[in-house]
Amino acid sequence: MKPAPIGGTCDPRFAPLRDAFTENFTARGEPGGAIALMVDGRLVCDLWGGFRDAARERPWARETLVNFFSVGKAFTALVALRLVERGALDLDAPAHGLWPEFGCNGKEEITLRHMLSHRAGLPAIREDLPDGAALDWNRMVTALAAETPWWQPGTAHGYHVNTFGYLVGELVRRASGRTVGQVLREEVAGPLGADVHIGLPSTEHHRAAEFLWPPVAIPRPEGELDDVTLMKWNTYWNPPGISGSGWVNRPEWREAEIPSTNGHGTARGIARVYSALAAGGSIDGVDILSRDMLAAATEEQSFGPDRILERESRFALGFQLPQAERPLGPNAEAFGHFGAGGSLGFCDPVARVAFGYVTNDMGPRWQNPRNKALLAAIYDCL
Repeated sequence: MKPAPIGGTCDPRFAPLRDAFTENFTARGEPGGAIALMVDGRLVCDLWGGFRDAARERPWARETLVNFFSVGKAFTALVALRLVERGALDLDAPAHGLWPEFGCNGKEEITLRHMLSHRAGLPAIREDLPDGAALDWNRMVTALAAETPWWQPGTAHGYHVNTFGYLVGELVRRASGRTVGQVLREEVAGPLGADVHIGLPSTEHHRAAEFLWPPVAIPRPEGELDDVTLMKWNTYWNPPGISGSGWVNRPEWREAEIPSTNGHGTARGIARVYSALAAGGSIDGVDILSRDMLAAATEEQSFGPDRILERESRFALGFQLPQAERPLGPNAEAFGHFGAGGSLGFCDPVARVAFGYVTNDMGPRWQNPRNKALLAAIYDCL
C-alpha cells in the first residue's frame, strides 16, 4: 500500500495536532482527509493528506473538497437564523403560515424551532419513494407536507437525519425566494471566502474527492414493520439513496441541494465559517449573526433519549452541543456538528478556536477514533 502523503503547514506550537493527523493515516486507517484549525481568527494548522480516490492514485491536494454530510446541517441552520434575525422567519410561528400545504395531518403547530431542534416528529416519510427522489426538491417537500408526524411534535426529539434540510430549507425558500445553497453562497461563504457549498457547481466537481461508501447494502427488515421500525428504516433508506448510498460520487448528487446530507467543502472552509461564530458572529468585517442571535442559537433545545439514534443526543437550534459521551473539548460553550464518517466542524468561543475536519471514508459514526484524537491534540496544544 502506498504511504499517505501529507501536505500543508502547521505552527510548531501545534505539532501534536500534526502528529495526531499523521497517525490517522499510519495507525487509524484514514484513506484521505484534511484538517484546519484557527485560533483567534488566525489559521494555525492547515493540513491535508492521503488520497482522494479508492485506487490511491490521486493524492489529496490543498483545494480538494469532499462531501461532509451532516456538517452541513449547521450551515443550513445558520442560513435560517440569518432570516430569523431580519424578521423574514419566526422561530415560533406555525410553519404553515409560510407553507400552507404543510398545515395538515397533525402538523398545524409545528414551528421552525421544532425543525431546528429535531422535535418536529418528521424524521422519515411513509410513502415509498423511488430511487433518486432525494434529488427532486419538489417531490420531497410535497411528501413531507402530506406526512403525519411519527410522534406529537414538541414532546420528544429524534435526529431528523435526512429530512432536516428539506424542512428548514423549504421555509428558507418561501421566506427568501432563494435556496439554502444560494443564501449560504451569497451571504456567508462568499463574503467569508469559505470554500463550503450546498449544491456544488459542476465547474468545481474536478476538485471533489471520491467518497469510499461501504459496498454492503443493508437489507430491509422482513415482514410487516411496526411503526417504530418503519420510522427508523425509512429515516435512512426512503427514498433509496437519501443517505448517499449509490449516489454520493455522482454529478447529479453533487449538484443537487440536499442540505442535511450533501454539503461539500474543505476543512479550511469549515473552519473559516466557525471562526466567525467563535468570535461572536463577526470576523474581518463580515457579520454572520448578531451576538444575541448566536446566544439564542446555541441554547439547549433537546437533550435526552433520541427516538432515532436510540441513545442520548443534545441539540441547540441546528447545532450539536457537547455531551459526556461525545465532548467537543473541555468547555461547555463549544458547539458544532459532526458528519457521517467522522467529519466535523465546531468552535469553542472560550478557547477562541475553530476547527474543520473532512474525510472520504465512512468510519465509525458515533465514537470515531480519528476525530477524537484530533480533538484531544488541539486542547493539548492550547
